[in-house]
Amino acid sequence: MHDDLRRKMMGLLMAGIGAWMLVLPASQSDAASGAEIDAGVNTALKTLYAVEPAAKDLAAKSIAVLVFPEIVKGGLIVGGQYGEGALRIGGKTKRYYSIAGASYGLQIGGQKFSYAMFFLTKAGLKYLDDNAGWEVGVGPTLVGGKEGWSSSMGTNDLQGDIAVVFFGQEGLMAGGGIQGSKITRIDR
Repeated sequence: MHDDLRRKMMGLLMAGIGAWMLVLPASQSDAASGAEIDAGVNTALKTLYAVEPAAKDLAAKSIAVLVFPEIVKGGLIVGGQYGEGALRIGGKTKRYYSIAGASYGLQIGGQKFSYAMFFLTKAGLKYLDDNAGWEVGVGPTLVGGKEGWSSSMGTNDLQGDIAVVFFGQEGLMAGGGIQGSKITRIDR
């Protein structure tokens, strides 16, 4: 019985290592420069506003927006994700951040997507500034839905510190599980 458990645990460990090997080479080893991140953010925001014009209203009501133009996610039972982005205040980049995460559950595949966090209150932005690393789901109140924010929500109805929007999904990731993501300030 102990040998079966040991084999299962080794299998899960190897699956996790494999998942991280899918994500990390395309991310950390090819860390983008500040100019590359800024170009990606410009393109991502242009795409977001084209597919979801009401997001412009959301941006107008926000004090800042943190955009991750490309997050790469992969997994087989155990998964991981990574991306780099920029915090914009008044349309200008102020700081750079990375987002990294791990997940566990019934999942297989890989995908890329974009992610924007619209800071609606000073408290939400202060929380990001005051913490060396921020685990999504802990701290300020996030608003958004399964598919991210959409025009059907109406910007006047938003209550919370941060509105999140997922967009530009490519690839296939099947399944679901427990996931955590951490946002950390980086130097570029």
